Amino acid sequence: MDESFANLQSSHLLGSVPAVISDDKKNTNVPIASVNEGPSASANMQIFPPYQGNNAKGYQTLESPIEAPEQQPSNNWKGFFNVYSYTQYFDVDTDVVLNRLMSSLYPTSADFFSKIDANPDLYGLVWICTTLVFVLASLGNCATYLVKKRTDSAAPWVFDVNYMNLAASIIYGYAIIVPLAFYFSLRYMGSKADLLRFWCLWGYSLFIFVPTSLPLLIPVEFLRWVIILLAGGASSSFVALNLRSYLETNNDLTVVMAAAFGLQMVLSIFIKVWFFP
Repeated sequence: MDESFANLQSSHLLGSVPAVISDDKKNTNVPIASVNEGPSASANMQIFPPYQGNNAKGYQTLESPIEAPEQQPSNNWKGFFNVYSYTQYFDVDTDVVLNRLMSSLYPTSADFFSKIDANPDLYGLVWICTTLVFVLASLGNCATYLVKKRTDSAAPWVFDVNYMNLAASIIYGYAIIVPLAFYFSLRYMGSKADLLRFWCLWGYSLFIFVPTSLPLLIPVEFLRWVIILLAGGASSSFVALNLRSYLETNNDLTVVMAAAFGLQMVLSIFIKVWFFP
């Protein structure tokens, strides 16, 4: 009875279980490719699912994996309008920014270019200019309020919104145009000049006006002039001395230093006259 069931053909039946092959009938002579045979092995393992790239068809193998091409940043003129092209100039740590801010308060050190040589940034320029615009607009209105109430307490006072527009135009325009003018002038004279480092220098040079704007609220005209002239002198010396260390081989060094010093002093006097009258 067992032999009759064993002779039945069950290959056409669904769910049938294949017969178990005894150990003596197994073929032990089948060659097995070794993993250690390397690229010379005849077996070529394939990875599923197949790679769906543009330049590849079928399955990809373990021997020659196909990787998608990496996107390289564009070096043409279109990168000028790409925001991601400027991210490297804002990649600075808080400790680095604080160190550069403290250097701007010590104008006689003249080592600012050596500190920013590895990584000049634009973060300081944007952050300092934006902060200074809001400080001048708000404290300028407070200063006019204190002066008006001191002279005539019954006189009406109105918040002047135009201080914000004026401060933004002057501060941003100065921090961008003046370094640009020095860059083209020095390049024309044959001197070395780096626009990014100039923007970084002039941006940090304006930081001293942020803390000194608070004591300018004191309604004493003589004291205000002393404060603003000291702040302007420190900022002017910071720019001029660092330019001297950077342009030590320039023949027209005196003219460059005098122009940088004078422009910083003009800016400080303008801040006093227009925002703290």
